[in-house]
Amino acid sequence: MRSRLLALGATLTAAASAFALAGCGTTEDPADAQTAAASSGPVSITDERGTVQLDHPATKIVSLEWGLTENLVALGVKPVGEADVKGYNTWDTVAPIDASTPDVGQRGEPSLDAIVALDPDLVVTTTDLPENVLKQIAKKVPVLALRGSDASDPIGYMRKTVDTLAEATGTQAKAKEVLATYDAKIADAKARLAAAGKDGAPFTMSDGWVENGTVSVRMYTPGSFFGGVAADLGLQNQWTEGGDKDYGLAQTDVEGLTTITDADSTFVYAASDDDGGDPFVDPVKDNKVWQGLPFVKAGNVKRIPDGIWMFGGPLAAEAYADALVSALTD
Repeated sequence: MRSRLLALGATLTAAASAFALAGCGTTEDPADAQTAAASSGPVSITDERGTVQLDHPATKIVSLEWGLTENLVALGVKPVGEADVKGYNTWDTVAPIDASTPDVGQRGEPSLDAIVALDPDLVVTTTDLPENVLKQIAKKVPVLALRGSDASDPIGYMRKTVDTLAEATGTQAKAKEVLATYDAKIADAKARLAAAGKDGAPFTMSDGWVENGTVSVRMYTPGSFFGGVAADLGLQNQWTEGGDKDYGLAQTDVEGLTTITDADSTFVYAASDDDGGDPFVDPVKDNKVWQGLPFVKAGNVKRIPDGIWMFGGPLAAEAYADALVSALTD
């Protein structure tokens, strides 16, 4: 269960009544980037809710969503506060933050008191938080709210997110560098796939968890962040249906995987040993349906390294591109 909740871009089911606002508890040096930003003038930024006005590019930022945090790190901006610091550093090891970073609560239940105490210039979050909660925060601190992703164009929205955060922090030059590095990684990964005869290879991407003895499987459609990276690589995602409009995620079970009939398809998945173990090892070892799946019989079941955030930015995308190449060519 914990993996299902943590892997979402935010705690999507967090209701306003559960929102604890009132009182619970790279190559560029981040300090250089933030000092440079402070010297600029007023900034007007458009987010999903309208226009955000800042007196100057933000240097003291509290992030309530891990994907946004990763993008800030990529831009050389060190958050002064973070939602669930320990969780972030567990699930996003490609762009860690200092463990001593002040924690402002959970992603779905941040503390307004903790946020305000840090005297930030800006709070960045997603529209997964209820609108009335965003308004409460905005009464105290400017809020920049973006979507967690956009299943109609996940990589396009990733790029837009990087550019928007760069505009907010005065790090536009760094943003161009970050996105160019992603493009170079994709070109390199495509060349490696082609050299191995795996260009256009079929695959699926998933994660899963065990609940009441049953393995639940979450599939990453082409509209997911990982699906978008794979599409940039020219790979053929074999699971195209059922994704939600934001994160491109679909739900199934082991029996549902029987629709994947191409024996050449590789079943790629993410798991975490800190989250109850691997759902695609011991829990399915005696499952006759699982053992009969073409990709299982062919030995095409590959787990990607831990710590690549499923809803991140260019740094996670680059790590995932490498992971896919390894999964398909090793």
